[in-house]
Amino acid sequence: MRAHPLVPPRPGLDRRRLLGALTGLPLLAAGGLAGCGREEETRVDDGPIELSVFWWGGTRRAEATEKALRLYSQESPRVRFRVTWQGLTGYYDRLATQATGGNVPDLFQIDDTVLTEYAQREIVLDLSGYVADKRLDLGGLPEGLAHYGQVDERTVAVAAAQTSAALVYNRDLLRRLRVPEPRTGMSWRDYVEWAARVTRDSGKRVAGTMDPSGDYRALWLWLRGQGGELYQGRQLGFGGAELLDWFELWQVARSRRATPSAALVEQADTGDLARQLVVTGHTAASFAWSHQLAELQRHTDDELGIVSLPGSPAAQWARASMYWAAFRGTRHPRVVVDVINFLTTNVAAGRILGVERGLNASSAVRRFVADGVTDRAQQRVVAFGTALDGLLGPAPAPPPKGHARVRTLLIAAAESIRSGRSGARAATAKFIAQANAALAE
Repeated sequence: MRAHPLVPPRPGLDRRRLLGALTGLPLLAAGGLAGCGREEETRVDDGPIELSVFWWGGTRRAEATEKALRLYSQESPRVRFRVTWQGLTGYYDRLATQATGGNVPDLFQIDDTVLTEYAQREIVLDLSGYVADKRLDLGGLPEGLAHYGQVDERTVAVAAAQTSAALVYNRDLLRRLRVPEPRTGMSWRDYVEWAARVTRDSGKRVAGTMDPSGDYRALWLWLRGQGGELYQGRQLGFGGAELLDWFELWQVARSRRATPSAALVEQADTGDLARQLVVTGHTAASFAWSHQLAELQRHTDDELGIVSLPGSPAAQWARASMYWAAFRGTRHPRVVVDVINFLTTNVAAGRILGVERGLNASSAVRRFVADGVTDRAQQRVVAFGTALDGLLGPAPAPPPKGHARVRTLLIAAAESIRSGRSGARAATAKFIAQANAALAE
């Protein structure tokens, strides 16, 4: 088993092309999807089996995932894997390319940006029956984590790991400035005050915090802390008044110089971990996923710390960092499900996978894995997740179709305010109208 050489994605492919390709593919496949139901599994699973697997990530993730899959093959010798992996940029375009060529992976990694859309278009295999008959054992997952893989009360994917939105800060910098570290549970306004102090005490050489006004994760938790939600079904879960309050909070932060320049914030908004301002030295704190701490730590010599985002930690929930999903047209659904179950519940596989994707989905496996973690940054990830577990609130439904467009629109609205191209009220009104239109498509 090896990673095959990457083929550059075709130019111009986007998410619409992907969905069109995947939706149309079963009509071209021999026998269509109707011939791939569970009642016919025994006919296609009797001989040697090769499953294709596709995910995004770096070399460390690839090495761990391939090693775990080899372990499965050792226990089930007739099953072999053909793997492909790459970085997140262009990943969904590559999936579209595979679909266009009639080569959709049997098992692939997705995130909550597309989960609902893939489920509603019947691209992913419905796993509910396998959960019901215990072939897919989700009993060890936190209830909220299992729930976050359901769309319309159907289990359509399984969390590959658990993560949380986190505030990552430069611990050494704060020690040099003699500024106290941020703490889980501090209010958003107290956090802005803290960030303004960092800027002041550093002689304005370092801003206190990244500006998260265009970060949907931060907005979502801010809304949940006030009893709201980012979405209600296929509509926004908030109105213009709430969003205006959010934008005005960060206008105050900018007036206090608690945040860096608009140009630096836009650089960090790309999502590239090497460009996050907490590791480039431009801010004392940035917003990230908790499982990204180890990678962020590799980009700086200063020690990084991690706490929950401001506000009540009950606004957080057991969140999938990413999912394993099966293609609905796979010829070997029972075997693919067994692989997902193995990656989720097998202790040896869990130890191999470690916490690179986040905390192991199964709480029981997680306890065994935590004892073997030796990397200091990963130990902080485990400690953070363990401390947060007992404070989490209920999981919402995964984001609806159109979520990717809403995320882009929020970034654009925040950037227009920061740059002065638009006032907060005008940007809010434009975002609400455009986001509702995107969700209605």
